Amino acid sequence: MKNTFISYFKNDLINLSFYKSNHFLINIFDKNQIMINKILSLSINCWVKWTGYKKNIDEIPWLKGPYGKSAFIGDGFYKEFAKESNLKISIDKSHGLLSDFLLAIDKNDVNKNRLQESVKHFYEHTSQYTLDVWSEWYHPVKYFAHLLINTVSSGIDQLNIPLKPLETSRGMSNEVIALKDENDKQVMTCWLRKAILTKKVTYAGFYSAVNIDEKPYVRVIFPLPKGSATVLLRVEVQDDGSVKLISDGKKPGGAGYYRIKVMNDSTIRYKFIPLKELIHVFTDEEGVLRTDHTFWYWGMKFLQLHYKINPLKKSS
Repeated sequence: MKNTFISYFKNDLINLSFYKSNHFLINIFDKNQIMINKILSLSINCWVKWTGYKKNIDEIPWLKGPYGKSAFIGDGFYKEFAKESNLKISIDKSHGLLSDFLLAIDKNDVNKNRLQESVKHFYEHTSQYTLDVWSEWYHPVKYFAHLLINTVSSGIDQLNIPLKPLETSRGMSNEVIALKDENDKQVMTCWLRKAILTKKVTYAGFYSAVNIDEKPYVRVIFPLPKGSATVLLRVEVQDDGSVKLISDGKKPGGAGYYRIKVMNDSTIRYKFIPLKELIHVFTDEEGVLRTDHTFWYWGMKFLQLHYKINPLKKSS
């Protein structure tokens, strides 16, 4: 009996010691993560501030848009932006990323009339779909991307791109929030997606169609603390009616990836980043709508996302 008591007592001490040790390590990890987040965020902002193009925002209105005024973005940012911009929030099962997808297609596109109706419907009624997603990262860029996501993205709760396929095993939420002006015109749309398993914001992007020198683009703005990441994509309809959204510009003023730092209400600094994207939205041989989304940095492929796009089941 005595030996049994001593044995239990020893086990309790070992378990308590193990808990304290792990709790200590977890605290160290959390503190280091916060510190790395601050260092990387400060470094990126200083880099853009010191080396970026300085512009009055009225000269480049296509880079004007929502940006974070605090160190956190999260899933409620669109409410703050709507309030500050005097826009009405509209959540409805008919909303899409763009009110008219044809406005994003160049009038000289020879395949414009071949556009698949299913692709057009998805962009104009995105809230009527669910999305399953798979991800695959590639060396060597993946290591730095993982560091950014585990520290910066996690800290601000924005752009938490899934690092492992199982992170999206439960699926992703799909919230489409239209922001409208006093005349009920859709100014832009917030596409808010979260991994159901982790509850983290994978994607809080603001969509709209813009024109630069009479050329149409799909613009996606990802608000970040004191700035944003803005992507301009040109739309090309393929021979089979599928669509490619391409961000591969070689200089500012068109398709490409722009990292923006807001200096004040009228001035920004921005860097044109050599990050390229290709989004191919197509219908497979079984009539299922799918998307291949591929990223390159300095010509190196580092991430591929694949989406299966499912229409919502109609309630009986």
